[in-house]
Amino acid sequence: MLRDYASAISLLTRTLDILLVAVAGWLAYALRFFDQPSPPLPMAYSALTLIGALLVLIIFPLFSVYDSWRAKGMFAPAGRALMGWFVVYLSGLVILVVVRESTLFSRLWLAYWGLLSAMLLVGLRIAIYWLLRSLRRRGYNRRPVVIVGADQQGRALAARARSADWSGLEVLALFDVPASVQDADDGLAVYPLDALASFVTEHQVGEVWVAMPLERGAELRQVIELLRHSPVNIRYAPDLFGLSLLNNGVTEIVGVPMIDLSASPMQGVNRLLKALEDRLLAALILLSVSPLMLLIAVAIKLSSPGPILFRQRRHGWDGQEIVIYKFRTMRVHAEAGRVTQATRRDPRVTALGALLRGTSLDELPQFVNVLQGRMSIVGPRPHAVEHNAQYCDMIDRYMLRHKVKPGITGWAQINGWRGETDTVEKMQQRVEHDLYYIEHWSLGFDLKIIFMTLLRGFVHRNAY
Repeated sequence: MLRDYASAISLLTRTLDILLVAVAGWLAYALRFFDQPSPPLPMAYSALTLIGALLVLIIFPLFSVYDSWRAKGMFAPAGRALMGWFVVYLSGLVILVVVRESTLFSRLWLAYWGLLSAMLLVGLRIAIYWLLRSLRRRGYNRRPVVIVGADQQGRALAARARSADWSGLEVLALFDVPASVQDADDGLAVYPLDALASFVTEHQVGEVWVAMPLERGAELRQVIELLRHSPVNIRYAPDLFGLSLLNNGVTEIVGVPMIDLSASPMQGVNRLLKALEDRLLAALILLSVSPLMLLIAVAIKLSSPGPILFRQRRHGWDGQEIVIYKFRTMRVHAEAGRVTQATRRDPRVTALGALLRGTSLDELPQFVNVLQGRMSIVGPRPHAVEHNAQYCDMIDRYMLRHKVKPGITGWAQINGWRGETDTVEKMQQRVEHDLYYIEHWSLGFDLKIIFMTLLRGFVHRNAY
């Protein structure tokens, strides 16, 4: 029944995607030609809209747009749909150029169509997401789960699943060998392992989670043997919670599945999506702010002697040294073998520099670093090489920040951890937020951070 329900949701979403692309085309035409009578959509516009709808059916599955959303955040499906639509839209434009028919269409209509389609497709996923969450909290669309392992690890996993009632995952019982069963007051019944197969069949269980300490991993073979005649999903949750992990998952190398204990999320398709996001947004932003950057450059040159740009060595992806650019905000000075962070009312900062730092406009040249491939728009802020040498032994997992490219803005910055880090505790908070970003990276998470930066990230009390 659950599979039928998921198939129905997937089919409904695919149908609505096609309809929304068509509706967006009609709305775009009405907006573009609002001062004229509203005839049916002309043949050429209808044909391009149909091509876009067909491309949605072909391209969206490649970006996992229709995969299950259960137990995932809202921005994951919305971000996948947005990236999929970008590829569809770009493909449509390429088709027009190839067949030399681009002159048939209003440029404004094309822009309206692209923007409205993106808004409607994302809005659909947000609406469905909240609808499903609401239904699951009320007891509908539940997926039964049992956990093999009744000790501390298994009960902790059950508690996490039960607290996330919005996911629709319902833990029915625990299974274990009698010698490993511990008393608990969580209300979950514990059954012997031999009863697992019949229980799964009788209660139509959709997931079996094996949660055992590493030293009991051999019992996993017994579970697989017991469920060999059942189509239920079997997932292994090894006891990794006590380890310092980053982006743990499973990777196949030379045909062998390996558990990632510490790995970068920027691999395969993720790396391509991140590169597309960075290059496209950086190019658009630089085109938009180039007049402002020219004015700032002239003002810096006229206000104080010295270069326009400040260049500094910092650590980038995998700890490789990179050179980043900023507008110069301080008077020219030299520091031997150390880098002193700017402090409030720092005498080295010029009057114009204080304005640039307070509004984050001094960071604008770093969009050039993004186009060069040295940085990302979103990621951990790059620290000076000297600061990395200072903190790497003082803060646990500090250098794991370099599992991704450094960014212009990041999760730490929009949560207030920016500016001077005059205590180890402040740097610790920044590092923890950076690692949270790496662990939970998604295209949707990036878009959320960019949006929050636009709302509150440019001006901050710690920007000086």
